[in-house]
Amino acid sequence: MPYPESMVQLIEQFAKMPGVGIRTAERYAYYVLSASHDSVEALAKLMLKVNENIHYCRECYNFSEDELCHICSDPTRDHGVICVVQEPKDVISVEKAGDFPGIYHVLQGTLSPLEGIGPKDIKIKELLNRLKKHPFKEIILGTSSDTEGDATSVYLLKQLKPLKVKVTRIAHGVPVGSALEFVDKATLARAFKQRTEV
Repeated sequence: MPYPESMVQLIEQFAKMPGVGIRTAERYAYYVLSASHDSVEALAKLMLKVNENIHYCRECYNFSEDELCHICSDPTRDHGVICVVQEPKDVISVEKAGDFPGIYHVLQGTLSPLEGIGPKDIKIKELLNRLKKHPFKEIILGTSSDTEGDATSVYLLKQLKPLKVKVTRIAHGVPVGSALEFVDKATLARAFKQRTEV
């Protein structure tokens, strides 16, 4: 690359970020180069602060700056309903929808035998321990509708059956606002199988 060595290293570091290609990494490096010293210093300090202070909630494994995340420690949430999701970013997606009043459990991944990820590699044991300690009215499985998400959901259903608690799964099907002609075959088939009475 025809850049000074420190610029090359900065571009290489940016390019390591998920979804960032070399062109985007170069744009980020140009931003750092053209930004004020105070802006770059503030950004660097904030990155270090996030890296040092953000960890997983001891209860649900969502991101948190405290021992318990803001959702687990919120007394206004319905602590009798728990939604099981794959990653912390899924919590953010559900929260943005604004309709879920309960709490969460983040599995930190999905089962994927082809990649060697089994039940011991994600937070299933922690979920089961949590369910034994606290009485829940409902467990909502909020895993994705891909192969790994479905496999994780099926495995969890088998583990949860002995607890004799209501278990539901988020609906998967036709997205709101989309025309049927543009919906793929598998999604449409699932939408018909999971139809509800009106």
